[in-house]
Amino acid sequence: MPIRARRTRLKTPLSTAMWRTLLTSALAALLATLLAPGGAAHSAPRTPGAENPAVRAGESRPVYSYTDAIRESVWVDIRIDGDADGRTDRVAVDIVRPREPAAKGRKIPVIMDASPYYSCCGRGNESQKKTYDADGDPVQFPLYYDNYFVPRGYGYVAVDFAGTNRSDGCVDIGGRSDVRSAKAVVDWLNGRARGYTSRTGDQRADAGWTDGRTGMIGKSYDGTVANGVAATGVKGLKTIVPIGAISSWYDYYFAKGAPLYNGGPDRLARGVESPEAAARCEHVKQQLVAGAPRSGDWTPLWTERDHVPDARKVKASVFLVHGLQDLNVRTKHFGQWWDALADAGVQRKIWLSQAGHVDPFDFRRAEWVRTLHRWFDHELLGLRNGVDREPMADIERAPDRWTTDRTWPPRNTATTALRPAKGTVPGVGTLGTRPGKGTETFTDDRRLGEADWASAIDTATPAKNGFTTRPLARDLRVSGSSQVRVTVTPTTPTAHLTAVLADIGPGTIRDYTHDDEGIDTLPERSCWGASTPGDSACFKNTRARTADVDYTVFSRGWADLGNHASDLHGEPLTPGKPYTITLDLAATDHVVPKGHRLALIVGGTDRNLIVAPADTPTLTVDLARTVARVPLVGGAKALATAPHAVVPRESRLDGVAPPRRITPVPGGRTS
Repeated sequence: MPIRARRTRLKTPLSTAMWRTLLTSALAALLATLLAPGGAAHSAPRTPGAENPAVRAGESRPVYSYTDAIRESVWVDIRIDGDADGRTDRVAVDIVRPREPAAKGRKIPVIMDASPYYSCCGRGNESQKKTYDADGDPVQFPLYYDNYFVPRGYGYVAVDFAGTNRSDGCVDIGGRSDVRSAKAVVDWLNGRARGYTSRTGDQRADAGWTDGRTGMIGKSYDGTVANGVAATGVKGLKTIVPIGAISSWYDYYFAKGAPLYNGGPDRLARGVESPEAAARCEHVKQQLVAGAPRSGDWTPLWTERDHVPDARKVKASVFLVHGLQDLNVRTKHFGQWWDALADAGVQRKIWLSQAGHVDPFDFRRAEWVRTLHRWFDHELLGLRNGVDREPMADIERAPDRWTTDRTWPPRNTATTALRPAKGTVPGVGTLGTRPGKGTETFTDDRRLGEADWASAIDTATPAKNGFTTRPLARDLRVSGSSQVRVTVTPTTPTAHLTAVLADIGPGTIRDYTHDDEGIDTLPERSCWGASTPGDSACFKNTRARTADVDYTVFSRGWADLGNHASDLHGEPLTPGKPYTITLDLAATDHVVPKGHRLALIVGGTDRNLIVAPADTPTLTVDLARTVARVPLVGGAKALATAPHAVVPRESRLDGVAPPRRITPVPGGRTS
């Protein structure tokens, strides 16, 4: 070990002999230390967390009492006055943490779920809400995070967004107030913000019990704000686990100008705000109405709520979870966020299920808890457990059958141009790599959607154009985000378009359009952590709800044709004039099995998934100027078909039920 002498100013200079004597003695002492049994030269590197009694054999263990844990509430000043009452807003922070580390002066990390749902709607499959005792101290924390992780040496923090439950201020649906509600708490945990022991008092509360290392987790709106907080680059936030989360609020309400819902963010605000906020925050809701016009045009309101450009600021690692059939927070959200994080070099991990808007605790419970435990141990306790070296992606291929990938999408994925061509029946054509010729026509029918179109893929119907490959000679994997560029001529001043990719062939899938979106909830319970009389760690078990189908729609995209010249603003159409527009299809990872066919369907209004235009257009598709760019694992060479296989015609196929209408006001499992 090299030694560098430190220069020190001495009042009385030492002679050379004295320096030599001191240096020799120091070297001898150091050599004795290195060669002594058990000395540094023979010991293994120190494992982070080794001094923590909760850590044994490389993982945190439940050694602390959950019953005796400290339960308290703090109000953190977020430094804005959203409700315009003349004082800055404070958000309620309910905390449960083990008592023993604090008694010994040992600081602990924090897991946080910041949510607007703790009083209005509940969290999880059983819609649990926060409860409090007669003194206002927290009793029940929804979900299992507290029960499982507090005995293992973590603090758990449940934050009420401004304007919800016991917080001041106004909910602003993904805006500055929402993000500051959680970011200010991260700052408080790291000694940079002010906390108080009451909502209105002056007695300060500090967070001296934590080391400031924070991990945020949450499904849907909760995970969305985790994305937003990470995009600020706040110090102390070490990891986020967004589950079915939004990355850009515009893309939650619109798809290139086409409305996905009848209502806007003001409607969601009315669904989650507290009664007090409802009375004092009408001005904020009117700002949401004005800033989010139903025209679908991009406004500054959406810029403030778009986290994707700020992925470059993210310092936290990201463990992302999404259902590939999530029709509430559609899969474009995870796709564009994932790609932006990759470009920024952020450490990432991903789980993709066949379910809809469902928490992994309810579709892969034991493996999820084990993996999340190891993730937080690694990211917040610094344990070297190897979770960061495991495959990046876990993907559900069939109900309860999972595969892994070292990277996602796989490195040999390449975008391939697939082109529609005419067939022998009007509106029923082929899909391949050669350009087509001529035109096909369909008329928008707002009563129909993707299920109607796919079930009649081999039948001439007036409301869609369908194009299929021949049966595949081998499995074909689509992994990532596709685009469909289409040139169409409308007969009306307004028109909406839909493009979908479908797997035509039999299979068993999760029934994602059922009310529970791919799961059945059972009466039996399993327990995940410690319980108290007011906060049980036992939750109802689930199983996959499946359907046998003849086709599977696995990727979708929508647009208002009026947005042909700009993603940001629309314009009226000139009937009879051709327009070219690119539809962004949502991210996916789907294997079309050997013998099945890959289909591209082009239609108008996708019932229950987009809102119909003002008119009922007939649209003529120019096949020579229409192309689907699809990410295929293995590239164009992977598309191999069996040229002599028999292709069925004039048969109606069965699938899951048509997608049900989703209202973007949370309630129970949909949130």
